[in-house]
Amino acid sequence: MGNLISTELIATKIFVIRGKKVMLDNDLAVLYGVKTGRLNEQVKRNIKRFPEDFMFQLTKEEVLNLKSHFATSSWGGVRKLPRVFTQEGVAMLSSVLNSERAIMVNIQIMRAFAQFRRLLLTHKDLRRKIEEMEKKYDAQFKVVFDTFKKLLEPPSPQEKRIIGFRVDDDS
Repeated sequence: MGNLISTELIATKIFVIRGKKVMLDNDLAVLYGVKTGRLNEQVKRNIKRFPEDFMFQLTKEEVLNLKSHFATSSWGGVRKLPRVFTQEGVAMLSSVLNSERAIMVNIQIMRAFAQFRRLLLTHKDLRRKIEEMEKKYDAQFKVVFDTFKKLLEPPSPQEKRIIGFRVDDDS
């Protein structure tokens, strides 16, 4: 079956909600090739497999926040609050759905989560390096900044000099 879906496409479906990387039930249903209702039906039948750290239901505020993130609603007239699944929950879904496509899609989703994690680590390293450079260069440019500050200070009264030529009357 090969790669059904690119990890880049899947990565666009991963969100951070409540500090966890998650995927929406309707996005997962599309990827698995089933209806959202069917996916949620299987979850309900196997609810013991989905503790709170594997799957949780969004609040109305979270749904509104997510919708405003996209500027338009991609859910149409949803009557139930969507469920979201963490990486562990997605892994559990493949066993619940138990189809060849679910297995293949699940492999791609696991790769996307791993890629997302690597990307976050890279950004942390990059941020740390930038902060180190700022500290290093702040020390080197301290002299320059101090000079600018001195130039911006008004001159003291005893330093005032007359501008132009002075003619002495003694000649």
